[in-house]
Amino acid sequence: MTVADRIEKKLAALKPESLEIVDESRAHAGHEGAKSGGGHYRLLIVSPAFAGKTAQLRHRMVYEALGPMMKNEIHALAIRAYAPGEI
Repeated sequence: MTVADRIEKKLAALKPESLEIVDESRAHAGHEGAKSGGGHYRLLIVSPAFAGKTAQLRHRMVYEALGPMMKNEIHALAIRAYAPGEI
């Protein structure tokens, strides 16, 4: 199972209507954070769980769902988090 697969599995807790994960790790080869094995990812997630929440709280919800992955497997994560109908 890839890191992107594990990200998807963990984010299932937010019941996303739409989820797109892009692994950009290859573009950051040699980057200091990448040396420790942590990857760079871009995330687009649409979930009813985000309705009425600020962007900061939405990001916190994503980080909490990913848990320890943020310390080891993920070095950088660009998040775009929306409630349904916001895009």
